[in-house]
Amino acid sequence: MKAVIQRVSEASVQVDGKIVGKIEKGLMLLIGIDENDEKTDADWLVQKILNLRIFADKDDKLNLSVTDINGEILCVSQFTLIADYKKGNRPSFIKAAKPDKAIPLFEYFKEEISKSGLKTESGIFGADMKVSLINDGPVTIIMDSITKA
Repeated sequence: MKAVIQRVSEASVQVDGKIVGKIEKGLMLLIGIDENDEKTDADWLVQKILNLRIFADKDDKLNLSVTDINGEILCVSQFTLIADYKKGNRPSFIKAAKPDKAIPLFEYFKEEISKSGLKTESGIFGADMKVSLINDGPVTIIMDSITKA
């Protein structure tokens, strides 16, 4: 699984002109699911994301996690994160998990994030989504569960 993690002061996602997910201060997560990903990949990412210290403490040092600040989380599925762009100029998405695997794994990921007790919102899997955000910092981190220890 791949995740693009953005520290935001606010973020929202619209489908057909209607807001389906909206958060204030917290994390905007774009999640890509590979055909080889499993629940262990989701579990690893969830723990890393919830404990990632990218929010400022009283001394303005990045020492606090989204959990520490009682932040909010917006999850958006994005298969294009799994693009293979090495050959030619048109990316291939053949390694992205098919919906029958990706949807349950994305739902599992969201459930595990929400177990933190933080407000957790999401887009709609497979929908044409319009994502808006104010990136705070900006702070953006890219994680890939394949690199997990």
